[in-house]
Amino acid sequence: MKPGSRDRSYPILITGQELKELKELTYMMAEAFGLDGRVERYQGKRPIGFYRWDLDCLEDVLSISVDELRGEVGEASPRYQTLANLSKRIKALRSKAYRDMKTD
Repeated sequence: MKPGSRDRSYPILITGQELKELKELTYMMAEAFGLDGRVERYQGKRPIGFYRWDLDCLEDVLSISVDELRGEVGEASPRYQTLANLSKRIKALRSKAYRDMKTD
């Protein structure tokens, strides 16, 4: 999807284990207009910008993964904690994106 003149990008820095775990989930982003490729190419050196629709997809992917991990390995797992923290950050950024949309 091509962004319009009023669409805004929301930057977030994802590094370390969070980035590694997110890259393992790119197969779930196949229908997201190139989001999977952007995440795969991302190195974690600078913030990456996501549009509202990217954040929607990321939130869905992370939510599904966190729920599955909770059932498989439990909430004490380091992998679960990593994905849950990233999910929380993405949800906050998505909320900001939708608040900004309402004020435009």
